[in-house]
This record gives sequence, C-alpha cells and structure tokens, in this order.
Amino acid sequence: MKDALLLVDVLSDFGHDDGERLARAFAERLPALAALIADARERGLPVIYANDHLGDWTADRESLVERARRGAPSGRSIESILPARGDPLVIKPRYSAFDHTAVQLLLAELETERILLAGCALEMCVAQTAIDARELGLKVSVVVDACAPLDPDDADVALRYLDRVVGAVLVGADAWADSSAA
Repeated sequence: MKDALLLVDVLSDFGHDDGERLARAFAERLPALAALIADARERGLPVIYANDHLGDWTADRESLVERARRGAPSGRSIESILPARGDPLVIKPRYSAFDHTAVQLLLAELETERILLAGCALEMCVAQTAIDARELGLKVSVVVDACAPLDPDDADVALRYLDRVVGAVLVGADAWADSSAA
C-alpha cells in the first residue's frame, strides 16, 4: 500500500481569536508531530503540507514558513516540522485540504492509497480532510497524538465520528505503520 503523510495547517502564526489556546495544544503535540515527520521521511514516504493561506492570497512557502517561525509557541522550536526541500506545499482556502486545491491530483500522481493525517485543528481542518479523503476513496489513518485540538470535547466528538462513521483508523504516532486497514 502506498502511503503519504498529509500535514494540515502545521504552519500557523496562531494570530487569530483562538490562537493562544490552539498554540498551547500544538506545543504539547509538537514532539509527536516532529517524530512522525522524521519517521515518514526515513521510510521514504511523501510528506505533503496543506496549509491555510492565513488570509493572505499572496502567501507562498517562504512567507508561511516565516510567519510560522514568528508565531511558534513560546520556547518551542518548529524547525523539525518545517517543509524540507522538495516537500509539496499546497495552499488551501477552506477547512479541507481537498477543497479547491490540487491535493487530490498530487496524491493520484503519487499513486497514494492511504493518507496519514496530522495537524491543526483536529476537530475542524483535520477531520474535514479525513472525511473528504474517504469520499474520494482513500484509506485514512489519523495520527491522533500528532493533531492539535482547539477544543478537547469537540475533538472527542470528531474522533468518534471519524472512527464510527467515516471509517478512519485512529492511531498513535508510534503505531501508525501497523495500521494497514482504513
């Protein structure tokens, strides 16, 4: 099975109304996210970034990376999660990484059968991306401990829905490779 790691909104400046709360959750999950990215790269999996343009329709890779560095949670380095040279970065205008983007085309070109999802915010953009991926016929594994929730209660509801209705496999960063069914 051909896998790809799809990272949703990990390049954030947290400059919105709920940014401080999301930044705290992101900081807690940063080690698992960094380990997941490192493991995916070590295994030779494509690492794809799908990121909100943060209200800037002129945004590009460099500007998103710089904003993320400036907005990194206090005392945390985000260097280990930044896109490497050659990692695709797709700008997304809505919650889902598939909505009005080229992500579907990219995954088809890579002959991807399963996506591993991680990022922000679990109950919003990550969940909507998982739903759309399943609608497109992809297998989906959500790496839960590498996803930052805005609201833990809403995240629990989203995870139950993804598990019971969508059919996504929920895994930890250390166990994702063993989740072959989705």
